[in-house]
Amino acid sequence: MANSVIKADNLTLAYKVDEPVIKNSSFDINSGSFVFITGPSGSGKSTLIKSFYGALKPVGGELVIGGVSLHDIRPSKLNFLRKYLGIIFQDYKLINEWTIKKNVMLPLLIAGYSKEVCENQAKKLLKHVRLSHKADRYPLELSGGEQQRVAMARALAHNPVIILADEPTGNLDDYSSNLIWNLLVGANEQLGTTVVVVTHHIPSDIRISYRHFHIEDGTIYEVS
Repeated sequence: MANSVIKADNLTLAYKVDEPVIKNSSFDINSGSFVFITGPSGSGKSTLIKSFYGALKPVGGELVIGGVSLHDIRPSKLNFLRKYLGIIFQDYKLINEWTIKKNVMLPLLIAGYSKEVCENQAKKLLKHVRLSHKADRYPLELSGGEQQRVAMARALAHNPVIILADEPTGNLDDYSSNLIWNLLVGANEQLGTTVVVVTHHIPSDIRISYRHFHIEDGTIYEVS
């Protein structure tokens, strides 16, 4: 039986205690799953993703990621958790003063790998996202689609157990969108990475078996 890597039990999330965004929701996501989370604008999709990487703590219920409870997580445990995750943001969150290659190296530098290991992994991943020729450029010299492909390479750099992607193709051209979807599917199929994607729209041509959770009025339910 597959192991649960994300488990919520009566999870409640809020920015103000008396104004819950997510209310009493229970679900679990097994290792190796590909999961879409949909819902109207403002329904709490990004709030839920934030809770998965510890940027927002539960105000009620329980949330466990990779065996780590997020309820009262200590900074040391949070650092451990984030080594377990690869995160792709809609606005990329690249460091503009760093080259593309160094941006991809970031998770490995944080983890303390040697310069040689970091550079070799960055080289391999930039080839994977078809950006080897721009390794020494800076983020603001790249298109939005290219920046998101760098963010994808960075998310994969440390071989995460889970990739969290918040609207990863929301602002991209068709070429970059298709490439990002193919990379996410490839990570799931070839590496066994659990992939959780927040999106307004599930691609009609996505070629993978997936689970679909929808958020409506603060409640998370699975769409069969």
